[in-house]
Amino acid sequence: MGIRIGISGWRYAPWRGVFYPEGLPQREELAYAARCFGSVEINGSFYSLQTPKSWAAWHDATPENFVFAVKAPRFVTHMRRLRDAEKAVANFFASGVLRLRGKLGPVLWQLPPSLKFDRGLLADFLALLPRDTGEARALAQRRDTAIMRGRTALAIDAVRPLRHAFEVRHASFLDEAFLDLLRDHGAALVVADAAAEWPYAEDVTADFMYLRLHGATELYASGYDAAALADWARRIRAWADGGQVEDARTVRPGAPSPVPRDVYCYFDNDSKVRAPFDARALMDLLRAQARD
Repeated sequence: MGIRIGISGWRYAPWRGVFYPEGLPQREELAYAARCFGSVEINGSFYSLQTPKSWAAWHDATPENFVFAVKAPRFVTHMRRLRDAEKAVANFFASGVLRLRGKLGPVLWQLPPSLKFDRGLLADFLALLPRDTGEARALAQRRDTAIMRGRTALAIDAVRPLRHAFEVRHASFLDEAFLDLLRDHGAALVVADAAAEWPYAEDVTADFMYLRLHGATELYASGYDAAALADWARRIRAWADGGQVEDARTVRPGAPSPVPRDVYCYFDNDSKVRAPFDARALMDLLRAQARD
């Protein structure tokens, strides 16, 4: 079990010469970020299917113990709105995701603000999702062969567990029935700090926690001061140790099962180049606490 603090995406022009050293080639930005953080959230996969070549290159550009979180396609979440999604999900897993091999971490399913909780819809979708890379390969074989011709990679080097996390943006999801579905399938509810723009809850529904920090007071822009980072460190340490802070904001009262958990935390307040520095500060704070 472990804590991984990172950033959402890595290719941002304003970061050049501020976070990235002046003159660093763009092709080396991921490798630089991977030396600074233990994980990065791939968000290009949200906008379009990536190629097997890209997935393999990302694997090869990062250290052995590095882990990627992967943002699933908006075609599934925003266009198909989770309905009749088998082919689209199969295409996603056929596109080369499995080339990340042991570096493949959680898959993030970000739902649109207009999508309301529908128990039957979510139950069907969760049942579709693969629990390990073997199931993902089997699902990928049901891809749309016409669309995926020449851009498919199905091989796996081992059968490994797959984790799924759901970021919800409609208040109707703050429902115990939704939490029960997540628990039944071992999926995590994303703790999304978004300047009060979207629903927020800290319920533990899986053997890991997934955090997205979009900005303390201004979405995608504002940073986190020392007090805010200390509060996040307190929460993260409690989750990693198998607990929950006393002031947790949850849908269902009560403490989770006292089992240590992995924690993945990604800063998405990138527009003013706050994300990498906030991530580094939080990492330093957690390391200092671990030494005490």
